[in-house]
Amino acid sequence: MQQVYVARFRRKFGAEDELSRYVSALYDMLASVIGQDKVVLRAGKVSALKMMRSQNLPDRLCGLQRLVFEDPTLERVTTRAQQRKTIAEIEEAMADVIAQRHAENSIERRVNEKMAERHQEYVKDLKLEALRETGGPETPASQAKLEELEALSARGLSVSALAQLRPQTLRDVVGQESAIRALLAKISSPYPQHAILYGPPGVGKTTVARLALEVAKSRPYTPFAKDAPFVEASGTTLRWDPRETVDPLLGSVHDPIYQGSRREFSEAGIPEPKLGLVTRAHGGVLFIDEIGEMDGPLQSRLLKVLEDKRVPFESSYYDESAPNVPQWIKRLFKEGAPADFILIGATTREPDDIDPAVRSRCAEIFFAPLSQHQILTIVQGAIRRLGAKAVRGVAALIASYTIEGRKAVQIVADAYGQALYRLYPSKPQATAIKNPSILEEDVRAVVRASRLVRATQVKGRATREIGKSFGLGVLHHLGSLIEIEAVAFPASQRGKGTTRFNDTAGSMAKDSVFNATSVMRAVTGVDVADFDLHINVVGGGNIDGPSAGLAIFLALYSAVTKTPIPQDLAITGELSIQGKVRAVGGVVEKLYAARQAGMRRVLVPKENAREIDVALSGMEVVPVTSVAQVLRDLPKRRR
Repeated sequence: MQQVYVARFRRKFGAEDELSRYVSALYDMLASVIGQDKVVLRAGKVSALKMMRSQNLPDRLCGLQRLVFEDPTLERVTTRAQQRKTIAEIEEAMADVIAQRHAENSIERRVNEKMAERHQEYVKDLKLEALRETGGPETPASQAKLEELEALSARGLSVSALAQLRPQTLRDVVGQESAIRALLAKISSPYPQHAILYGPPGVGKTTVARLALEVAKSRPYTPFAKDAPFVEASGTTLRWDPRETVDPLLGSVHDPIYQGSRREFSEAGIPEPKLGLVTRAHGGVLFIDEIGEMDGPLQSRLLKVLEDKRVPFESSYYDESAPNVPQWIKRLFKEGAPADFILIGATTREPDDIDPAVRSRCAEIFFAPLSQHQILTIVQGAIRRLGAKAVRGVAALIASYTIEGRKAVQIVADAYGQALYRLYPSKPQATAIKNPSILEEDVRAVVRASRLVRATQVKGRATREIGKSFGLGVLHHLGSLIEIEAVAFPASQRGKGTTRFNDTAGSMAKDSVFNATSVMRAVTGVDVADFDLHINVVGGGNIDGPSAGLAIFLALYSAVTKTPIPQDLAITGELSIQGKVRAVGGVVEKLYAARQAGMRRVLVPKENAREIDVALSGMEVVPVTSVAQVLRDLPKRRR
């Protein structure tokens, strides 16, 4: 096409005019190929600007030659043959430039096609990046929602009553001096130990654990730093997932396909480790409330972490050689997550209910039940911290409805609210009462609204009754009084008497009845087969253990022999068929229950004598070894 155009031009115009016009056409073609601006810039570099503007053909041709070959040293040619030769060389060079430009355009078009295929994805990524930089996809509606949230955040109530009344120092904790000393000895040490806290609910186990760490952090010889964390969890919510997809305690790995790792990881096929509470507690204390409720497999895995002080991570999606895996993920899969902490568990269960492997690694500390006097002290302190007053008898009334410190504080807070409601003036402009006085009627209003019952239904009395005794039981580290009554009637036919016992009391209690009848015959010579006997546990409570054996025997003995039993006497002990009194569990809690009920005397197995708390005052504790000893002492106590 280029050669045809040149031939037509040469036939139409003369030789001189032909070359001049042809050179001008080549100038235009060069400008269209590389651009007018680049022509000017190139002309400046090769010293061809003046030649381009010249009307002299040799100068214009030389300028074109310098532009095409980018050589400022080329000189003018004057003869017609040399000029035609130069034009041929220029044509050849320009043909190469045009071919190159065509190839570049073709490649650029293909690149644009590829770019168009991914255009939407790139635009989406750019928009997301822009949203992150500018703060999010804000619209008038979203901005209104944000303002609403900010307005809600600006409003707030004061701290809750329980938070206000919670002990702030270990000195404020009532009734747990020995447990506090024991826990501080374990925690506030250069070599702190894991611990399990046993005790009834509401006596301050969680509070003492948190405050004990603060004490440990303040002492220079402990390994705890000033910012050592106290991480709290509940054993009732921690569950072992056999698929290991979710584990808030130890941590887990979210695979990039099914478990939804972050987008930058899922797109690259990288599993994402999620750190657990054991790592959050690194360098501090992990407190697990109700640790006895945890699943067995999860407890076993926790024990492994306690030994290794690290949590391993595994995933079939992990490729160590992949170049796009971040270093922190590589480190977690290679070394595991650090988990060097002190475990403090709390439970209301008995020690036998806790995994033996866990117990073997932990010191065991027992929190005592609260006495009536200690509950009274807690109530008085709560009233004082609320800035309120209470008339005489209010504190004792509140203390009679609970044996838990936390529950006592709740009743105080509710009664305080009742007093404010009662005293607040009806006129809106009037000033509210700042220091209200809590009356008994305020407490009784709380009792009615919450349907509370007195913590101790039965009280010891300085009298004697036939066929009635008081045993002692314990459940969740809380002692309780068991009221046992018995009656005996002569059988309608000698030797064919019957024995009835309420089945709801449990199989062990029924076994204790059979033991008591055997001992009865052995000790007194009376054949119980000559009587119709009925033994009843008042309230139908389940006696989960043989510790009521001695109390059942005394009620039965009293009913058959018509011997009155003191009603301020509490009894605990397993009865063997040989008439011996054997050791039982929970003696300390049972003694607290007896004192709470106003008992003046308690019979306990001599084998349990070492467990007796000498701090228990106002009550006589008598160790006994046999039924014969108990029966010898009964006549001496007649009034």
